[in-house]
Amino acid sequence: MIRFAPIARTAALGFALLADTAAAVEIHHSPVENLERVDVALIATAERTIDVAAFVLSNHPVITALNDASARGVEVRIVLDRSQLSRSFVDRIAGPEVRVSPAGPLMHLKSYAVDGRTLRTGSANFTASGLKHQANDLIVIEEPGAVAQFRAAFEREWNRSTPIEVRR
Repeated sequence: MIRFAPIARTAALGFALLADTAAAVEIHHSPVENLERVDVALIATAERTIDVAAFVLSNHPVITALNDASARGVEVRIVLDRSQLSRSFVDRIAGPEVRVSPAGPLMHLKSYAVDGRTLRTGSANFTASGLKHQANDLIVIEEPGAVAQFRAAFEREWNRSTPIEVRR
């Protein structure tokens, strides 16, 4: 893991951080690190909300962590890409509300916001191979402006997505 805390100016994956704000940023890399552990630990910190935008969601420990967060009263909302629905283990999701993106361009994000304070983003899909075996990064940003930008984009995607039935 590489830590930058605080940094004064950066641009990370389309989330511009303001020049007059300090941000804590952690960068993790697989396969050197097991990114699954980073995700599970970060999800466990949630107290109020988790908003997930996932191209694909099939990693069992991450799904379990999201289910556990929901069971302890955290509002968990998940938007999955329509093209990857068959690869996502939606039937294992018990608690979070799940929607599927509309037809059109891929919803290719691998991101979530925790409690409006922390943003997880990067190239790692929420799959066993993406989190443990492939060369990917996972970036954790604690900067209110970056989190707010993601949450605004998430709300737009959430509002245009279709709820799906999850077997509970």
